[in-house]
Amino acid sequence: MTWTLPDPMLTTAVPAPDLPARSAAEPKWDGYRAQLARRGDTVLLRSRHGTDMTTAFPEISAAALAQLPEQTGLDGELVVREAGRLAFERLQQRLAHRGAGAARAATQWPAHYVVFDLLHLGDTDLASWSYARRRVALEGLFADAGLAAPFTLCPSTTDPATAREWLTWASAGVEGLCFKGLDEPYGAGARSWGKYKVRITADAIVGAVTGPVTAPRTLLLGRHDQAGRLRYTGRTTPLTRTVSADLGRLLTPAVGGPHPWTGRTFSAGWHTREPLDVALVRPELVVEVDVDVARDAAGRWRHPVRLHRLRPDVAADDVALFGNQS
Repeated sequence: MTWTLPDPMLTTAVPAPDLPARSAAEPKWDGYRAQLARRGDTVLLRSRHGTDMTTAFPEISAAALAQLPEQTGLDGELVVREAGRLAFERLQQRLAHRGAGAARAATQWPAHYVVFDLLHLGDTDLASWSYARRRVALEGLFADAGLAAPFTLCPSTTDPATAREWLTWASAGVEGLCFKGLDEPYGAGARSWGKYKVRITADAIVGAVTGPVTAPRTLLLGRHDQAGRLRYTGRTTPLTRTVSADLGRLLTPAVGGPHPWTGRTFSAGWHTREPLDVALVRPELVVEVDVDVARDAAGRWRHPVRLHRLRPDVAADDVALFGNQS
């Protein structure tokens, strides 16, 4: 029988973690969205954008052939765990490997596939079924097939208190919640699932800027570590013209003296090594930023942060140490 996976169902950001009526909540994991299909002796693992990732994760393909029924379509999240946390950067590194390199990476940083939807089973296309009915079938698949690692069944709940409890799992790699209508089919490409991401505000020290110091475009932020070194922790999204002007009156160029980031280079983007042109400033001004809970292996904010407000009333020495969540 010939069948294809539907385009992934997508999410829309929601402002609050309140569980909507007639909906289920699932944890939002810090990983890569991926659909998995087994058709006979063939396995396909593809990203949300359609990139074929099958050969980059040979342990997932091998497990699919060993554990899944011959005609199975799944949706879920690829994750890699390291040192008690989900390590997104290891997942990114694994995408670059194929062949023998992928096999070594699978041993060093094994991936798990957190399954949250069942799209096809045997001769049945389940996409038109309601979420609630698909969920029962998915739980049945795990029980009947005895699915084990690297497969993991994603938790699901209709209890608001349980969903809010999951928001405390940030250190384990939960970025937030996904909300899915119980009566809703799997709509290919539809943005009808809700996504709430945990965000906090945190103080940081301005160590450098892009653009002129008198009218900065973005801020490069740092925090001191326990040894007193200023560690780079993240970069803001572009500033508004008004905020830029306010900052320009408060920042002082780092000239005529040492700076903790002298000689250091920064990347122009979050997915490129192209050097960024920066101007160092005296690391004295504190700002409060809005961040999500995703961190890289070094403890830096993995995503761009949004400036919340200037904090000239806070001394740099009073900012929480590098690696602190708040």
